[in-house]
Amino acid sequence: MSKVKTTYLKDYKAPEFQIKNCDLVFELFEEYTQVTNMMSIKRDDESARDIILNSIDLELVDIYLNDLKLQDTRYIVDKETLTVLDVPNEFKLIILNKIYPQENSELEGLYKSGNIFCTQNEPEGFRRITPYLDRPDVMAIFKTTLVADRQRYPILLSNGNTATNFKLDDGRHGITWDDPHPKPSYLFALVAGDLGVVKDQFITASGKLVKLNIYTDKGNESKCTHAMKSLKEAMVWDEQMYGREYDLSLYNIVAVDSFNMGAMENKGLNVFNSAYVLADEDTATDANFMGIQSVIAHEYFHNWTGNRITCRDWFQLTLKEGLTVFRDQCFSSDLNSKEVQRIEDVKALRDRQFVEDASPTAHPIQPDSYMAINNFYTSTVYEKGAEIIRMIHTLLGEENYRKATDLYFESFDGQAVRTDDFLWAMSEANGVDLKAFETWYHQSGTPTLHVEENFVDGEYKLTLIQAVPNAVDGSEQKPYYYPLKIALLNDNGDEVIEEILIVSKRQEEFVFKVDAKPFLSINRDFSAPVIIELQENNYGFLTKHDKNSFVKYESAQSFGVLTIEAMMNGEDIDDEFVRAFGHILESDLDISYKALLLELPSVSILMQRQETVDFEPIYEAKEKLAKHLATTYKDKLIEIYTKYHNSTCKDIDSKSMGERSIKNRCLKLLSALESDEIVEMANKQYSNSLTMTDRVVALDILENISPEYAKATLADFYTKYKDDTLVMNKYFSILAASHRDGTLERVMELQNDDAYNDIVPNLVRSLIGVFARNYKHFHAKDGSGYKFVVDKIIYIDKINPQIASGLAGAFKIYEKLNPQNKNAMKTELDRVVSTHSISKNVYEIVSKIIKI
Repeated sequence: MSKVKTTYLKDYKAPEFQIKNCDLVFELFEEYTQVTNMMSIKRDDESARDIILNSIDLELVDIYLNDLKLQDTRYIVDKETLTVLDVPNEFKLIILNKIYPQENSELEGLYKSGNIFCTQNEPEGFRRITPYLDRPDVMAIFKTTLVADRQRYPILLSNGNTATNFKLDDGRHGITWDDPHPKPSYLFALVAGDLGVVKDQFITASGKLVKLNIYTDKGNESKCTHAMKSLKEAMVWDEQMYGREYDLSLYNIVAVDSFNMGAMENKGLNVFNSAYVLADEDTATDANFMGIQSVIAHEYFHNWTGNRITCRDWFQLTLKEGLTVFRDQCFSSDLNSKEVQRIEDVKALRDRQFVEDASPTAHPIQPDSYMAINNFYTSTVYEKGAEIIRMIHTLLGEENYRKATDLYFESFDGQAVRTDDFLWAMSEANGVDLKAFETWYHQSGTPTLHVEENFVDGEYKLTLIQAVPNAVDGSEQKPYYYPLKIALLNDNGDEVIEEILIVSKRQEEFVFKVDAKPFLSINRDFSAPVIIELQENNYGFLTKHDKNSFVKYESAQSFGVLTIEAMMNGEDIDDEFVRAFGHILESDLDISYKALLLELPSVSILMQRQETVDFEPIYEAKEKLAKHLATTYKDKLIEIYTKYHNSTCKDIDSKSMGERSIKNRCLKLLSALESDEIVEMANKQYSNSLTMTDRVVALDILENISPEYAKATLADFYTKYKDDTLVMNKYFSILAASHRDGTLERVMELQNDDAYNDIVPNLVRSLIGVFARNYKHFHAKDGSGYKFVVDKIIYIDKINPQIASGLAGAFKIYEKLNPQNKNAMKTELDRVVSTHSISKNVYEIVSKIIKI
């Protein structure tokens, strides 16, 4: 693997040729697929004599240059390229090649998911379909003809609008699709299968009719209702908030079981992981419904932020992904609880991205190099990228931000551009200089802001000191520029002052005139993705009195963190924290928000604060605190549970979801008592409740505290849902996340279950991936968890390198581990890099972790 090529942003060169038109014909057979690729090409670089096309694992049949069949002396076939020699300035190139989708387990290019032909071409899958200039800055007009058996594949889909349909005498049929919008090859898609469909329509703001179709396996049509509703809500929202209408007469979504990602925004034909389309109250949790709403919107929003305007190169990935994540977060916030949505977004950022930022795999939101670009579809590029856009929005304000995005769309529609172009539009539209903001695009790591307070004679001085971590290579990094929303509160919790400060230096002071020493409410709404370190804290006061929903939550969490850390050091439980927790229980708050306030800090959050990580004392202290709170407030917790438990309610409105959230939070905390009474409550909830949300919570509790009850309920669950892959993902996840002894052995045994298959990414993520996030058993001191996951990485890498490299991410914590765990992990990671023919995807992650 020492010969793995690294691609650098600094080496970017504009394409030597442009493809103006691409007409494709796919003849789909069970044994193989023949592709005819007809391209109109023009030279852009006069010094280029030969055209080098990307080409991987293709069986070349014929090549024609301007209708002349080429002899093999006119082209060169290498492992990853096809070079046609001595081409003219403008020419037509026709290439015929064969591919074998039924053998494609990597799920890139054209492959089969069950009986469905489908594609995944982002970022570099199209080169596995036909030779092409497979890069995002080559944008062509595509026309696609699909031909297949009429009975097996009555549905034939591709990008754009349908043009012609035809039947053949041999029982086959075909359809031609025209996409009028230039697009890069990564946005090409096709689907062929015998599918059910749910149809609807949407009238745009300008009065244009758009036909909406969601395709799925027959029998699942009733599970598409929520996805269709979410799609129409997204279309309305994008018109209202960004002035963006849909630009084709047809919008198709297809749900498939085998998919490496969550979904793909192919122009006019979105291909989705079925987990983000299919849902009903019996098989999907409230979190599933919310996830579907978000991902459906995300892929739709890409039509403008990703498709109409795309990336010049893959180093600019956050241009489309960070912006579109911000858009889908705002959409979800507007349709649901703003307070809850913001907190959930920050929780996800901290649990995943902050860990990544503190690891050897840390990278800027615009990386400067990669071995495998698939490895950079990360929380940093997506979620941290969204936080950067949010800060720009905060600095500009809603009205000026909208003016700037209008300029962005007007200036760059139909182009492949850079993050610099986006920042230009933000600056140009408002006459502001955002150059200092570029630091966020080019530096890695999460900055810490140390806060010192001083009050003397009516003058309150706030000293802010930025601590910016060094880059992965050890080089020093610059201070960041960001908005910091603060408020100063009086003894009643009233806001005396609220301001947005601009932080831009390593150290700076802000002075305020106030009558009495105030309470500081800092980083309100999580205005900047930084870590706050306070010289003195008032978490108890802020938990009770701060009116900013995020700071109230943050204070409750921080108070919990300090309490657990003190317990890890041998101190008693902090009575003030216990009283603050009781105050939340008694408070009259939105119940969804209240459920979040009652959540104890996650193991991930606690782990991140340790210089040397040992999970055993973290679990011991957290479990002890949970049991103490459950004992102290048992009656109140049962009262809240009883008030909001409604076993017959299946509604998915915000009120019903909130009620399930608060009562399940209470039941989960009560389970720390491990008493017969609570076991019986959980068992009844499983048996009587009609929603998957309630059943999954009950199953999780029983699995962890009552093996006898769990055995019966899990067997019942399995019998009912064993043929439903999406529900079985939940079954495997519950067992893989279990804290009970013997979890690893049970996970290993589950690999032999008829419902499990290493070829299906969702199943691998739900069993192996969840176990790798089970800190208690994955990080077992004997190294058995590491050995198991490494064995799976090596095996799955031969099937699907992208999924294998995702599993390798669980080892990012390596540098911070205690010596015993670190040595055990190193032994296993050495096995990975010494494995013959390990993929570049896995090698890149592991080599960075152990610093080869």
